[in-house]
Amino acid sequence: MDGETVTGFSPPESFDLMSTETTHPSPAPLPGALPVPGATPDAAGANAGDRSKGRKKEMSAEELLASLNRGLPFSDDAEKAVLSCILQDPVECLSECRASVKPNTFYHDGNRTIYEVLCGMYDQNLPIDLILLTQKLREQKLLDRVGGPAAVSELLTFAPVTSHFSHYRSILQEKETLRRMIHACSESIHEAHEFGRQEEGGDITQLMDRIESRVLDVNETEQSGKEKTISQHVMDAIEDIDYMTKNPGVLRGISSGYSKLDHLTSGLQAGEMFVVAARPSMGKTSLAMNIVEHIAVDQDRPCAVFSLEMSAAMLVRRLLVSRAMLSMQELARGVLSRAQMEAIGKASRELQRSKIFIDETPGLDIMELRAKARRLKKQHNIQFIAIDYLQLLRSGSRRAQDNRQIEIAEISAGIKGLSKELSLPIMVLAQLNRSVEQRKGQRPVLSDLRESGSIEQDADMVGLLTRADYAGGKMEVEDKEKEEEKKGQAMLILAKNRNGPTNDVHLRFIDHAMRFVEREPTEEEKAEG
Repeated sequence: MDGETVTGFSPPESFDLMSTETTHPSPAPLPGALPVPGATPDAAGANAGDRSKGRKKEMSAEELLASLNRGLPFSDDAEKAVLSCILQDPVECLSECRASVKPNTFYHDGNRTIYEVLCGMYDQNLPIDLILLTQKLREQKLLDRVGGPAAVSELLTFAPVTSHFSHYRSILQEKETLRRMIHACSESIHEAHEFGRQEEGGDITQLMDRIESRVLDVNETEQSGKEKTISQHVMDAIEDIDYMTKNPGVLRGISSGYSKLDHLTSGLQAGEMFVVAARPSMGKTSLAMNIVEHIAVDQDRPCAVFSLEMSAAMLVRRLLVSRAMLSMQELARGVLSRAQMEAIGKASRELQRSKIFIDETPGLDIMELRAKARRLKKQHNIQFIAIDYLQLLRSGSRRAQDNRQIEIAEISAGIKGLSKELSLPIMVLAQLNRSVEQRKGQRPVLSDLRESGSIEQDADMVGLLTRADYAGGKMEVEDKEKEEEKKGQAMLILAKNRNGPTNDVHLRFIDHAMRFVEREPTEEEKAEG
């Protein structure tokens, strides 16, 4: 309504806040809309009457498309009532609105303009009343745009009482949510119609990912973090610093269960991607499931596990054995004492109470993973994701089909984007190449990450897992005494930590229970460190 004069600010005779102010003529069919076979105006009316008597008939795609050409939902009364309450009690009402109501929540241009001016006055700590508002609109040459002084004056008495302000505001926000929903669906319909026209052989999974993300975003009440001003970011940072100074030693993120790792990282942080890489059979899955168990069982936080290598049954068996500190071999043979049976019973009850969601789909596409993760976040508020493992994921894009490095780069970027979108930490397991086994000392480095350098670029943290007793890559066999000393010695080398220091986390691997526990470094390790 830019350029038009908005008049009629006086309340109507019937004060219907829930009404949708759309007085448009009956919509004409959309251009290109297909006619409904066998439908006539009379028949349509008769069919409508029949449907009202019985069960509502599902509309066809053609009927739905023909019904789309209509006005957007809004409530002019609710918009005016909110502005009226602000003018009557600016300190209370505008302070609430400033944080929860954005200017585009107002549908009418005149109402939106008045709200923007009021917010500007509030931000500048200027007093607000009817006269000062009118003067500010006149100074900015906006008075005619909102209907003149009379229209602004009528706003003051539009709402009878300010005690119903929250009700007016909720109606206003509801209409804006409906408009955003219509906009998201309209964009999705347009993309579906245009799919394949601009580029042949387009990836439909990417289209589905965009549509799902767009529709789910409608439910978000807060604006994207990218739209925050620098002052808002500074205030957030100051609040974090204030919390840390008042709570020294308290982790900002989620505890991993390993104190040295938590000290280095301040806990697993929301929006960060943590890559744990190792050679095969080094214990990557065991370490990941130990962390998942600690988060889900000991901290009662919902977790999701995407296992592309092992079945869900095997992972659950590992969780039971690790939790009960039993031997997998004894469990497989069925040789368990009474105490062991009680331990596994206790572990099973604890795991049953936890919220661990395991997806065992093999060869999962990165877009499918993102869609499943979004649903789990919406339905169960998951707070941690583990993926086992990165090189088994696929990317369905055309570029990725011709180049494995491009495919890994797209997968890595997709996981990093997902962690930021859902605001949770994601642990991704990955393979190291064979060059680590040919190096004396066999200490892995970042360049040993297999197939793509983009993994180390995208990751916020990279942990390289190694074990001194790993027989698969030994270059020489030491004497029996030294071999026995090194049995179970493991180390998680934090080779990259974007927001903190790097160091070694000394662990011991209890192979029969598939559990990593912390240990003190040996004298030799102390001398090297």
